[in-house]
Amino acid sequence: MTTPPTNGLNTAPQQPSTRLSVNQATIKYAGLGEALRVVRDTGVQSIGLWREPVAEVGLPEAARLVTDSGLRVSSLCRGGFFTAVEGPTRRASLDDNRRAIDETATLAAAGAPGSAAVLVLVAGGLPDGSTDLTGARARMRDAVAELEPEARATGVTLALEPLHPMYAADRAVLSTLGQALDIAEQFPAEAVGVVVDTFHIWWDPAVAEQIARAGASGRIASYQVCDWVTPLPADVLLARGMMGDGHIDFATLTRAVTAAGYTGDVEVEIFNQKIWDSDPAAVVERTVRAFAETVPL
Repeated sequence: MTTPPTNGLNTAPQQPSTRLSVNQATIKYAGLGEALRVVRDTGVQSIGLWREPVAEVGLPEAARLVTDSGLRVSSLCRGGFFTAVEGPTRRASLDDNRRAIDETATLAAAGAPGSAAVLVLVAGGLPDGSTDLTGARARMRDAVAELEPEARATGVTLALEPLHPMYAADRAVLSTLGQALDIAEQFPAEAVGVVVDTFHIWWDPAVAEQIARAGASGRIASYQVCDWVTPLPADVLLARGMMGDGHIDFATLTRAVTAAGYTGDVEVEIFNQKIWDSDPAAVVERTVRAFAETVPL
């Protein structure tokens, strides 16, 4: 008798972990209403939202849909991208982040009990023509300082997400968890934390130490998982894979995050064209199985 594959798209449904959250990026082509329905119908209890699908229906309707779904909201992606020098571009970015803070508070309030008012921030890359990483990081820190009082006043946590160094030029001048913590620790823990994303930090020889540091100061605002699959595609933004398909040791990283005191939802966030092109319901079912097999909670 042949044993069916455990990571395929056509195996029987499995009871999801109560801490599993499916980030909307994993089912990118599903609109907000469909994404909420598919996640709920699969038995998953939490979803990570993205601003673009929310904007497509408008914030009031998005909040209504979230409430009707009965799902928790684990985070809103994303704000940030504020490394520009002072001027209209930087001011526009900061104003957009203020709107994102309000959206985060509204959607978390609309979600089921246990929802998290967490706004994921991606720093942004180098301004055109610049090679000044130090200056870009300083401007990113200054932006957090400007936004932090407003986030704290609305109960929102700004979650700084370091990205793998291959994105430093165009997406995120924060490349390590340590760099993110150096900034976050300048502010109250309830207002500024960090994202631990396995795809971005698995390679870092200091990762265990930095996860413990983040936990000691209560800074882990979100834990996100997906795999590192080789060969990398031409568009490295789409290099993420389903857990178990690549090279990341999820057991060791998850134990470290758990030991650091994190008890919140764990988001699966995957940017992968083949997964995006698949049926959203099948992708969520596959996610449930892969999560159960690889992430020890």
